[in-house]
Amino acid sequence: MDFGMPGTGRTIPFFKMQGCGNDFALIDNRQARVPVVAMAEWATKVCRKAFGVGADGLIFLEEAPAGSTADYIWHFYNADGSRAEMCGNGARCAARLAFLIGLAPAVHVLGTDAGDIQAEVSPGTNQVRVRLTTPKGLLLGMELEVEGMTVPFHFVDTGVPHAVVVREDVADLDVAGLGRAMRYHEEFAPAGTNVNFIQVEGHGRLRLRTYERGVEAETYACGTGAVASVVVAGALGLVGGEVEVVTSGGEVLGVRVGEGGPFLRGAAELMFWGDMDLGAMGLSHP
Repeated sequence: MDFGMPGTGRTIPFFKMQGCGNDFALIDNRQARVPVVAMAEWATKVCRKAFGVGADGLIFLEEAPAGSTADYIWHFYNADGSRAEMCGNGARCAARLAFLIGLAPAVHVLGTDAGDIQAEVSPGTNQVRVRLTTPKGLLLGMELEVEGMTVPFHFVDTGVPHAVVVREDVADLDVAGLGRAMRYHEEFAPAGTNVNFIQVEGHGRLRLRTYERGVEAETYACGTGAVASVVVAGALGLVGGEVEVVTSGGEVLGVRVGEGGPFLRGAAELMFWGDMDLGAMGLSHP
């Protein structure tokens, strides 16, 4: 791509995608060949708002190594440069892009740090369904002392750790303040946890707000958090079947636990693509 304008260095193609408002920059690393040792720094600079592309995370897609059961693999980094084992909305975006650029067929397997993820892209639409790793470490009826109050919570790992707090109303909740306090609580040290606040609106519907570890803020959506919330709510007898999870961004994720799941379904939008000027973002290619 040549706009006839002066640049400050080498350019690298990228894609910008979002799943329910959880946004990501993605790089086809078959072409870019960014080494793993440089990826964390790239994430902190590419994900910066105003000074970079701006995103919740940076995803590098590569061909799977020989002997792998996956069709391709990713390297996923949060905006703060930390590497994440799994991300539900990121997985749906990665799956759709892999299909669009010919890296994988519509039904395929994505290799992540949390294990293989089965994905099904619906051609001609923005819909993607992924089967996440089996939830583990479910703990119900726990409590934390946070900011001078006792907070009841539940916990489950859906590829990454999630605390889940059930509230009657999440609209006026200080997600940034309480979420940050819980995320860094010694109970979850040293790795920390994501924190989800849910409101049950019916046996098949939840409202969700999430403080995401690595982003260090409330995000518009969190796929693994949506699954964690349904796992906990189901174990408490509050929901059942396929559950609609209404995210902070106002969009809806479909979650089904059990029957070979958990499954996460929703839109994965390709917003735009272009070339990043590495010099302008303070990056160089090794």
